[in-house]
Amino acid sequence: MKDIVVFGTGPIAELAALYFREDAARRVAGFTVDSAYATTPDFAGLPLVAFEELEARFPPAEYELFVALAYTKLNKLRRARVDEGKARGYGIAHYVSSRATRFSTFEPAENQFILEDNTIQPFASVGRNVTLWSGNHIGHHSTIAEDVFIASHVVVSGGVTIGARSFIGVNVTIRDHVTIGADCVIGAGALVLQDIPDGSVLSPGGTEISKVPSHRLKRI
Repeated sequence: MKDIVVFGTGPIAELAALYFREDAARRVAGFTVDSAYATTPDFAGLPLVAFEELEARFPPAEYELFVALAYTKLNKLRRARVDEGKARGYGIAHYVSSRATRFSTFEPAENQFILEDNTIQPFASVGRNVTLWSGNHIGHHSTIAEDVFIASHVVVSGGVTIGARSFIGVNVTIRDHVTIGADCVIGAGALVLQDIPDGSVLSPGGTEISKVPSHRLKRI
């Protein structure tokens, strides 16, 4: 099994390196970013190399690439770096936590980042370059397309379809057999009970701050 080079120098990249080392027993050899952001020779104690010069230090015959970016531009930036890495001959790694629950019907795919306490029920399909942050429920016979980012504690009921490049915020609940189109942004705490067309944004309001300050409360 080849060592891994992680694309990114943000918190997700740092987390990915730790997950690969401590849970997947994979060696992370270094990090890479676009040359404009490679302003130091190392990151998190490992070499940092400009992506444009990656082959010279970490040749694709000896290393795999994992792109650890968030949902910038609806996940398109992450996908672009995955595609470029593949075009340059790199295999694309994936991470599925040993603490995630999945069954024989689940097939890992390139650049998946699936963290602890996800439950992926039988016959659910998760596409490549999908991030499932911790603690989600992915219901049976659901389909999550490529390049999706799902934050924590999301309930995807049975038979749901989530379109490519969508972002699903924390604590979202999606009713069974609902289809969410491509390029959608579903804000934190949304309750989705009907199909959502491509490019939709659901933005539930936040809880208002009480006009009564905490020191005036009679009970707590």
